Parts: sequence; C-alpha cells; structure tokens
Amino acid sequence: MCNETKKHQAPGRADREGLSVIELFKMFPDNASARKWLEDLRWANNERHCPMCGSLNTKAVPNEKPMPYHCGDCRKYFSVKTGTVMQSSKIGLQKWVIAMYLISTNLKGVSSMKLHRDLGVTQKTAWFMAQKIREGWNEGQDNDKLDGPTEIDETYIGGKNRNKHKSKRENITGGVGKDIVIGAVDRDGDIRVKHIEKTDGYTLQIFVETNVEQGTVVYTDTHSGYNGLSYNYQHETVNHSIGEYVRGQAHTNGIESFWATLKRGYKGTYHKMSAKHLSRYITEFAGRHNVRDYDTLVQMEMLATGFVGKRLRYKDLIA
Repeated sequence: MCNETKKHQAPGRADREGLSVIELFKMFPDNASARKWLEDLRWANNERHCPMCGSLNTKAVPNEKPMPYHCGDCRKYFSVKTGTVMQSSKIGLQKWVIAMYLISTNLKGVSSMKLHRDLGVTQKTAWFMAQKIREGWNEGQDNDKLDGPTEIDETYIGGKNRNKHKSKRENITGGVGKDIVIGAVDRDGDIRVKHIEKTDGYTLQIFVETNVEQGTVVYTDTHSGYNGLSYNYQHETVNHSIGEYVRGQAHTNGIESFWATLKRGYKGTYHKMSAKHLSRYITEFAGRHNVRDYDTLVQMEMLATGFVGKRLRYKDLIA
C-alpha cells in the first residue's frame, strides 16, 4: 500500500492491504507476468509437476508448441492452465488475472457486460469466464463445519410480482415462484450457503447438520422447520412476527446483512440469477465474504488456487 493511502485511509477495512488498478497493471503488464504468478502459485519452490500423472520428470518445450511443458513419463504436453477451469481457453492469462481481480474486489459482483467492455472480449466469452471463475470459490464451501455461535436463515431470490407482465402476474405474495437460499454464518463471519427446493424441516435440518458442528449454539427465527434442532444444538430463536429481532445474544442480523449484499448484487448488478446457475452466484458471494479479511492479492491467490482440479465446459454449462 502506498504511503499516501496509509496517511489518509479511505472508508473500509483499514487493516487490509488493497491493490489499486495501477498496481495491478504494474504487477501484470503482460501474459508472461501473469503466467509466472500462476505457475509460482501452482508449482511452488520450482517443483513443476505433470497435471495428468503427477510426475516431476518434466521439461520446458522449445518454442512452447504445442504447449510450454512436456512430461517424460506420460509423454503428454501441458501448461499452467491444464487441469484447471482455464484449460482449453484461448484467452490470455493477463485477462484471466484481471477478471479475477475485478470479481474479487467488487462486493456486489461484476456483470458480464462490464467484463466484456473491460477485457475486450465478447459478452458470451465474459459470461463464460465469470462462471468458470466462480468455480474457484467452491473451495470455501468445503471447509470444516462451523463451530462458533451460528446464525441460520433462509431467503427468497427473484423479481417482484408487481414487476411481471400482467399475463404472468399472479395474485400471490411472499416467496411463491422464487428460488430459496439457506445460509449459516458463525459469529466469526464464516458462511455456508445452498440453493434449496423447499423449506420443510428435513431440508433445513439436513443443511444445519451438514454445515454446523453438533453442540454449537444456533440462532434462528421461529420458522417451524427448525423445530427439533434443540436435540443436537443449543437452539435459541427470535420471533420476528411480534417485532422481536434481538434478545441478548440471540439474533440473525449477521446472516440478514449477507442477504442484503446478495440482493443488492441481484438487483443492481445481475438483475436476474437463473435457478440453473444460482448456486454459482451465491457461492461467489459467499466466497468473497469468507476471504474478506485478507489482503486483495491474497484473495486472488486463494481464488486461483481454487481453479485446480476444476473443469467447466461450455456445453455442460448450457446443457
């Protein structure tokens, strides 16, 4: 962080070290610098290994054709993209790193139209890149179970009924016709989210059991689907229907704050999150939330590390 920034902190997390756009382009002026950064992350201490067989018996290829490296054991060529979401992509690595920066630093997400303009690629390519990058955040969904006091809540994602065309408008209110997302956030801030089909007791309690350690203090509203949590958890509720939102340590303000950010992204950035791809969008918001305490460059490193072992082909994405 430059001295001027240290002297006059902008609003936000003062204990985090950000990365300005100017600094970003100084670090990654071309594809070669982006490639070195990605290779250093993937193959630390110069221990380059074959993504296919794991062999260390590899060497650089003259003229880097068809790929920059060759494995002496399985006899296959590879690059830093091989075995990641970037595999088979013709987009330069500098553009991939810039896209990672934009998606990491924009709390409400980045639309494919903005990526299309900022990266100089087609909107279709930008949309595909963003979906691939979201796969990197999936690492955050596989962490250990939450074990601190944990808030649990569900929300509904979708447009307002009054904004629909008259022919599609129904005389209904609430969450009917919308997609349901459940989330759990512990008081340290770590979050888990999932797109669910319904809010019955079995679905809600399976989510809790999968993501929260037994014996943990859990806070919910009075939704009947949470009845029975007291058998395995220290369960406390707040009754929103009578205007009770905080009672001592019992509240769901943390998870509701996350829902507010998600919905601002829905309304202000994406405008629509289809049910088919909703899991990726909510994973993106949860992923950013879970690494928010780290410096910007570290966030990008964690995202890039999450690319390894993931594949997402366009034909599978739109199937």
